[in-house]
Amino acid sequence: MIDPRVVELARILTDYSIRIKKGDLISIDCGMEAQPLVLEICKNILKKGAIPKVNAGMPGYAYTYYKYAPDEVLKTFPQLAEMEAKMAAGSIGIGAEYNTRELTSIDSKKFSIRRKVIQPIRELSLKKNNWVICQYPTNALAQDADMSLEEFEDFAYNATNQDWAAVDKKQTKLKEVIDKGEMVYIIGKDTDLTFSIKGRQGIKCAGNRNMPDGEVFCGPVETSTEGHISYSFPAIYGGKEVDGIRLWFKNGAVVNAKATKNEDLLHAMLETDKGAKFLGEFGIGFNFGIQRFIKQILFDEKIGGTIHLALGMAYKEGGGKNESAVHWDMIKDLRDGGEFWVDKTCIQKNGKFLVRL
Repeated sequence: MIDPRVVELARILTDYSIRIKKGDLISIDCGMEAQPLVLEICKNILKKGAIPKVNAGMPGYAYTYYKYAPDEVLKTFPQLAEMEAKMAAGSIGIGAEYNTRELTSIDSKKFSIRRKVIQPIRELSLKKNNWVICQYPTNALAQDADMSLEEFEDFAYNATNQDWAAVDKKQTKLKEVIDKGEMVYIIGKDTDLTFSIKGRQGIKCAGNRNMPDGEVFCGPVETSTEGHISYSFPAIYGGKEVDGIRLWFKNGAVVNAKATKNEDLLHAMLETDKGAKFLGEFGIGFNFGIQRFIKQILFDEKIGGTIHLALGMAYKEGGGKNESAVHWDMIKDLRDGGEFWVDKTCIQKNGKFLVRL
C-alpha cells in the first residue's frame, strides 16, 4: 500500500505547485528511486487529460558522463532537451539521490563548462514560470542527514506536506518590508555585510517552485554589496563540500574568498563568468518545520532562522539583473547571535522575527 504522505505530496505538486490543463505536456525529470511519487504524479496528470513525459536518471550515469566526456562533448548543446523544454507546458523535477558523493572526484571545471552550455535551456523553463523541483527521501539522503530512512521520511514530509496557501498569507508582511526597504544589514559571527534592495520586490515562496518551500527573497542591487560574511554551513556543488567559506565584497563583487575545505572549487566557480562574483539573491528562511542542516540545499536554505545569499544568476521576478551560469546558495545561521535589519528596523534576531507576521 502506498504511503498516504506520498499521495498528498503528489496532490500538492500537481494541484497547487504548477498549473496543468487538458492537452498539456508535462515534463518529469526524476531519479529512479522516486518511482512511487512519480507514478502518483503521472496518475494525477493523466486524470487531468494532460500528458506526462518521464525522464528517469540512471544510477551511475552522471559519474560516467563527467568522467569520460571530453571537452568537445561537454560543450555540445543538447538539442533534444531544448526541444522538450520548448514544447512542455510545465515541468516537475524530483531529486532521488542514491549516492550524494558520486561526483566528488570529478574535476570542478567540467561542471562549469557544462553549466554554461545548458543555461539557455534552464532559462526556457524559468520563463514559463510553471515548474517545481522536489526532493524524494532516499537512503542516501538519510545517511547524509545522520538519520534512518524512516526518520528522514518523517523529516521530509513534515517539511513538504503543509498548507502552503496559509504559508503564503503569512509571508505577505515580510514581502511588504522588502518592497519598502532600501538597505539590508547582516550582522553576526565574522559577518558585517550591507547591500541595497531599493526598488526590488520581495518574492513569496510558498510551494510554487520548490518543495519543500518556505522563503522570501529578492535580488540585491548588483554593485551595492560591501563588507564581509562567514557562512555557517558547507556549500555543496556536484557532491563536493566547500566548508568554512568567507567572502569579502567591494562595489558588489567578491574581491577575496577563502574556504577551509575545497577552496579550489570555490575559486573555480567564482571564475565561471563575470556575474559569478556578484550576488543574485538574498533569501530569508521561513520553514520552521526544518530546524537542522542536512546537506541538501532544497531543505537547508529554507531553515527558519537563517538567511542565504546566492552568488550568480538573479531570478528576474525579484528585480535582480545579475546574469551568470552560476546560482550558488550559501547559508548564514542567525539563530545564535545573528541578526538582520532593513533600514532602521531589526527584522530578525537570534532566529526570531521581531515583526508581526
